[in-house]
Amino acid sequence: MSSVQRLCFVCLGNIVRSPLAENMFIQLAEQAGTADRYEVDSAGTSAWHVGEPPDSRMRRAAARNGLKYDGRSRQFQYSDLEYYDLILAMDLDNQKNLTSLASTPEQAGKIHLLREYDPNGGSNLSVPDPYYSGSNAFDEVYTIVERSVRGLLENLEQGK
Repeated sequence: MSSVQRLCFVCLGNIVRSPLAENMFIQLAEQAGTADRYEVDSAGTSAWHVGEPPDSRMRRAAARNGLKYDGRSRQFQYSDLEYYDLILAMDLDNQKNLTSLASTPEQAGKIHLLREYDPNGGSNLSVPDPYYSGSNAFDEVYTIVERSVRGLLENLEQGK
């Protein structure tokens, strides 16, 4: 592992949950003064939205909480399994898709669910996809991702 830890957040289309998690992690690491310890990206397991900006409904929910971001969707590549130190899937389906790409136990061992770091996650380890839901669902996802990303950053900073 390099001196900089490389993280990739992954959801289905890379327009709602994973870019939110990516940019939230960057913001929290900057606030903690630890941003130089991480290289952060996001991707989608599908190619449906490649090149598109993040979903405007999620960006509005984030902006209401003081987080503004942009970017472009990309599809997760096999080479990402080698490049990233930690790959954080948003839900069980995406975790399964990522694990099916892994050709070694080391690659598979890098894949985790983001909600493993949610102190309120309990047995529900999936970040729900609000894509076909109303604005309240985007606010709920924001809260879940924020708790999870905070927990992730704390764990990483404690060397876990």
